[in-house]
Parts: sequence; C-alpha cells; structure tokens
Amino acid sequence: MLQKYKTKREEGFTIIEVLIVLAIAGLIILIVFLAVPALQRNSRNTQRRNDVSAILGAVQEFANNNGGKLPADGDATTGDMQTVYNNAKLGFYKEAANVTIGDSDPTITDEDVQLDTVAIIRGATCSSATAVDVTNGSERQYVVKFWVETSGSPQAQCQQS
Repeated sequence: MLQKYKTKREEGFTIIEVLIVLAIAGLIILIVFLAVPALQRNSRNTQRRNDVSAILGAVQEFANNNGGKLPADGDATTGDMQTVYNNAKLGFYKEAANVTIGDSDPTITDEDVQLDTVAIIRGATCSSATAVDVTNGSERQYVVKFWVETSGSPQAQCQQS
C-alpha cells in the first residue's frame, strides 16, 4: 500500500515547478506587451518616411513636366498639389488637406495634427535632419517637413529634394 502512494507522488508537477513556469510565461507576456507599441510606432514612422519619399518624387515629376516650375501654394485638395498628391499614392497621409506647399515653415503645435501633416516648403534647405532653413534655398529647391512619433512628443523631420 505504501508503494501505491509513493508511485502516485512521483507523477505530476510540484507547486514550485508550476509557479516557475507561470513566472516565465508572465515575463514573456510582459516583454511582448512592452515591445509591441514600439514596433507599431516604428512601422508607422517607416510608412511616413516612405510617403515623404513618394511626395518628393511626385513634386520632382511635376517640376520636370512643367518646365521646372514647382506646384502653386495650397493643399492637395485642388490645383497643382492635387496632381502631386494623386501621383504620390500615399499610404499614411490619407487627408489631402494635410499635404501643403508654401514658402514658409509652418508652426503647428497640436501633436495630433503634426503627425498627420506634410509641409512642402519652396526655396528652403534642411539645415539638419530636423530643422528647416527657409533663407538659403534657391527658387528650385524645396524640402518636405513632417513629424514622426517618439516615445514622447512628435519630432520634426526635414528631407531635402
């Protein structure tokens, strides 16, 4: 009879073994929950950068087709910028009104609006990867200013033609 109990005790897991497995599973789940938002943010930023490259290409194509003339002021809902917007085939920037062109660096303080806005600035250069210099460019130069997500507030980016 003692042998019967002894055999039964050897089968199965002890409470400590079960707790160790649960602790490891909990750590794995925690790591996944911490990593997923950063991966999603990086994915959205990559799409933004791809869209900006497409916009730069579409503006250059417009200029090539129009004797070097850049699109007229305005947003992408009408006129020259609508042509540029349609040719760019954007994946992230779905609101045409948020893709604009002009001669000045826009000041946007609302973080939600920043992340959805692309500003093409004529006659400007990028003084760094994050700063626009509107005084040093020629009339044929242009930059695209856009914002990317960070763990804090959005960060401005500048990409030159």
